[in-house]
Amino acid sequence: MNAKVVLSALLLVSSFAVGANAQDGPFPGQQNRGAIASGGTLYQARCAECHGADGKGVAGHDLTRLWTLGATDERVFQTIRNGVPNTIMPSSTAPDGELRALIAYLRSLNGPAAPEPLRGNAENGERVFATSCSSCHAINGRGGRLGPDLSRISQSRAQLTEAIRSPASSIAAGYQPVTVITRDGETVKGALKGEDAFSVQLMDTTQRLRAYLKSSLKSFVRDPGSLMPDYGPSRVSESDLDDLIRYLSTFRPPAGRPRGEP
Repeated sequence: MNAKVVLSALLLVSSFAVGANAQDGPFPGQQNRGAIASGGTLYQARCAECHGADGKGVAGHDLTRLWTLGATDERVFQTIRNGVPNTIMPSSTAPDGELRALIAYLRSLNGPAAPEPLRGNAENGERVFATSCSSCHAINGRGGRLGPDLSRISQSRAQLTEAIRSPASSIAAGYQPVTVITRDGETVKGALKGEDAFSVQLMDTTQRLRAYLKSSLKSFVRDPGSLMPDYGPSRVSESDLDDLIRYLSTFRPPAGRPRGEP
């Protein structure tokens, strides 16, 4: 992390002033050192809890590869401004200048990605996916809905390996395992999809969406771990893991193309 966590109030104010006056494309000050430093301070205060001190993710996604995977300044700006519906990513009412400083800082984390060596057999990986993964994960509209859709892959090989071998190490928003017990004694496990002061929504392990009034529940517990079991070497060999990751990597968006666009 190059940006210092603590800056004086005077430095913070002066940095924003310099960033706001520097004209560099559609986002003023995006390459300005002052804007990057200010954005780093804002990031630590507002974003690091979910995205990690280094931007590589805790509960949220890896932010160090956004531009490599085709993001644009405007797209990132709108995501921060509007948030991401049905996730823990909120919208922001911060001034435009602060969001631009955040974008300048995030850009500074996005160096050119070193190409990862290709290994494994994608054809066998597709078979492994069909056998071990497709009941809970979908690709291009085919498969289950209990786990995250894998039609677009942004994770590195190391991240995919960890997600398969030790899925509890990072739970994606919208997939927190929960257990509810109704006043009638019914126990339901599933993935948390929404919650407010009065109700809770989840997808149970049969992939049925359910909603409950909290007043109708005996208990509502966020469970540790993951609904996805660990796929250690006894369940997926190292060779099959290589093949599976090779197959999943075929759904990685080409560099320079925004995700979701053909």
